[in-house]
Amino acid sequence: MYLLLPVVVVIALIFGPGLWVRRVMSRYSSPEDRYDGTGGELARHLLDNNDLQHVKVEETAKGDHYDPLEKVVRLTPEKLNGRSLTAVTVAAHEVGHALQDAVGFAPLRIRTQLIMLTRPVERLGAGILMAAPLIGILARAPLVSLLMILGGFMSLGITTLVHLLTLPTELDASFKRALPLLERSGVLKPVDLPHARRLLKAAALTYLSASLASLLNIARWWALLRR
Repeated sequence: MYLLLPVVVVIALIFGPGLWVRRVMSRYSSPEDRYDGTGGELARHLLDNNDLQHVKVEETAKGDHYDPLEKVVRLTPEKLNGRSLTAVTVAAHEVGHALQDAVGFAPLRIRTQLIMLTRPVERLGAGILMAAPLIGILARAPLVSLLMILGGFMSLGITTLVHLLTLPTELDASFKRALPLLERSGVLKPVDLPHARRLLKAAALTYLSASLASLLNIARWWALLRR
């Protein structure tokens, strides 16, 4: 019983944020025609109103994000073309990052640099993960387990660390940029404002929660190797 409690706590800490984020996003994705304009249209409107006509709005399949290098707000199809509360609120969050970039928000610059610096480490870790089974077949040594753990932490742990360190940047984009934009523009229905706050918190936690859940892959690989 004493051993079970810490396990439950760890699992809750890892999976809890992700489950909450998905629940919030899903809950406010309906009704799908809540607003007259789409998330993509709102993003374009907010950017133009803040003299950011040079920032593009594009569709992506790789998750909603703002690219500070290419100056692009990228939204998944359901956010770009959707008219739900989730669609318009997430679009505003990503515009919040564009506003950070426009004023030279230092934490955003640091996050961009961290991502660029850690990308080679992530790729090296992924390479170790792919090569470890072959090494294990050839060497039949305990070294393989260590390689798997090392590769896992390099490819997944680094990502989680970056998202954790840059969480204040996400919260700033949500509550100091996106929320005032939504309030000033009068886009949101008054009854939706508290729900939008919840969505903005979920948007800020999206990548951190996903990377936390991915850390469990390290434990899964370790368990497979111990069999």
